[in-house]
Amino acid sequence: MRSLLSFFIMMFFLSVTSAGMGTIRRERKSPPVMKEIIVLVKYKALPGKEDLAIKTLAGLLKQVSKEPHYVNIVLHVDPMDKTNILLYEQWSDEDYYKGDHMKTHHLLQFMSDSRAFLAGPPEISFWVVEK
Repeated sequence: MRSLLSFFIMMFFLSVTSAGMGTIRRERKSPPVMKEIIVLVKYKALPGKEDLAIKTLAGLLKQVSKEPHYVNIVLHVDPMDKTNILLYEQWSDEDYYKGDHMKTHHLLQFMSDSRAFLAGPPEISFWVVEK
């Protein structure tokens, strides 16, 4: 009788363990997924302030290039109308761009200073990098 009871106890533990009920599982947190992003930023300079806008943006880009998750930024100027300025930005982390980048001192300072040479806030569009 004792061996029969031992057999049933052993079978019970085996069935519980094989069903996953008797095991301790630790859920591993996945590392955050960084989504690459392309950002197009269209500026309109005030007439007569185009050169100041371009010079100030070029200075800003030097500072931005030191930020984490920065990949590349290319400044474009419309050859037919120098008041139209476009930034083509590449970032390795969308969350960083939309969060910490927007709070940097140099960007906040630029936003404040730009009232002297931009016609208004830029038009910004976001594009997903497909692999």
